[in-house]
Amino acid sequence: QVQLVESGGGLVQAGDSLRLSCTVSGRTFSSYVMGWFRQAPGKEREFVAAIKWSGGSTYYADSVKGRFTISRPNAKNTVYLQMNSLKPEDTAVYYCAAAIVARMTTSPSDFRSWGQGTQVTVSS
Repeated sequence: QVQLVESGGGLVQAGDSLRLSCTVSGRTFSSYVMGWFRQAPGKEREFVAAIKWSGGSTYYADSVKGRFTISRPNAKNTVYLQMNSLKPEDTAVYYCAAAIVARMTTSPSDFRSWGQGTQVTVSS
């Protein structure tokens, strides 16, 4: 079991950028997939981006492709979500999650460890 702590959320204007961080502690496995999800009020939790813990492979939701970048630089125990050109519809609580799977996945049910979430609010 790993512990995940998100940080970096806040209130920004449309067009601004934010970088979210997810600090990972506990035992990790090279087969982990790290994901970012978000949940807006009254909506279901949705996939945003994912990266394989071993590096390289990434995957994005169509709604954020080209604007958001997920990374784990220098094999550190931190996963980042760089969010550029933010839109009001990006407003949500953002969660970091970990899945022990052999393949890339975007399904919330595959992710067994979750952080507490960080609020991102984008004003128009």
